Amino acid sequence: MHSTSRTFAAQALPTWRRAVLKVGSSLLTGVDGGLSDHNARGLAAFIAASRAAGRDVVLVSSGAVAAGRSQVPENSGKADGLVQRQALAALGQTRMVALWQSLLDAPVAQVLLSHDDLRNRRRYLNARNTLLELLRLRTIPVINENDTVAVEELKLGDNDNLAAIVAALVDADLLLIASDVDGLYTTHPRLDPAAQPVDRVAAITPEILAMAGGAGSVVGTGGMHTKLEAATKAAKAGVATVLFNGATHATVAELAHGRFRGTHFAASGTRLAARKYWLRHAPGCAGRLIVDAGAVRALLNGASLLPGGIVGVEGEFTRGDLVDVAGIDGNVIARGLCQYAAVAVRRMLGRHTREIESILGYSYGDTVIRRDDLVVFQEVLA
Repeated sequence: MHSTSRTFAAQALPTWRRAVLKVGSSLLTGVDGGLSDHNARGLAAFIAASRAAGRDVVLVSSGAVAAGRSQVPENSGKADGLVQRQALAALGQTRMVALWQSLLDAPVAQVLLSHDDLRNRRRYLNARNTLLELLRLRTIPVINENDTVAVEELKLGDNDNLAAIVAALVDADLLLIASDVDGLYTTHPRLDPAAQPVDRVAAITPEILAMAGGAGSVVGTGGMHTKLEAATKAAKAGVATVLFNGATHATVAELAHGRFRGTHFAASGTRLAARKYWLRHAPGCAGRLIVDAGAVRALLNGASLLPGGIVGVEGEFTRGDLVDVAGIDGNVIARGLCQYAAVAVRRMLGRHTREIESILGYSYGDTVIRRDDLVVFQEVLA
């Protein structure tokens, strides 16, 4: 639904009891490059009002690198390399959390997550349990990527997608993305005077993705495209997403009254089970199993993966790791938690399940990947 002017229409927020609020770096950075509470004050007031109404808010906050950059001398060299950015994240992380604590009456709890925490099932569940306990204790979790030690995440990751994963992790009803743009436009509003606001998106199609521009701020790592990626992830988990301008104080003030101006991305009609959602969206896999056509058909029909259908193993992984499953043509059709290490699967290729114990000297069960630990990407074969 497009507005007929450059102004977004006022809308009612979706019904929610628990929300994840993502705040971009540009909203926390002042004109001097350091942290500023100019925009954070209004967002903190919204969090306080929501908690007073009995709702939960989890905060995913960027800004650590920008906060750290303002603390180093100007003549310290160009701080654009990975190692330099990791150091700046370490320097700025405490300052970013302290900013939020200064604006909120409730205790603030810092939680740093990396993609490894979300890929490893045990660590994923530990993170979930910790966050749910923090909410039970009526604290406000402030989450950021663990930029100081992460390599892949700092180069490729962004807090928009992290916020979507966290929304599923804590069973949120709503993902709120506070940015320095008013919402999604049909084209880049700074470049095209004819760009029109998009008030509501029922589904993120290739046409919607084509509307996304690049990053709008020098202090952030994401742009509109990452926000659409995040909204897509959230929608598949049954979570609606609202994108709004966190620098427009009138818009932020309306949030506490259940209204906003921006873009509403609807949740999909079906909610994936939390386990299946994690399997589908967990970043990165340790290896790949190549299966024959018969195994492909069996997986599409909801079966577990047995050793008899596996014809190849790529990469090295251990028991419990997340692995991709691909057909002989190379197309990834599924992913799941492997019951056996790569070295063991190689010894079982094409063999019957009753032979597992005689081949290995032990058995973790008849299946290489149980169907409950497997998600199939049916759209790949459509």
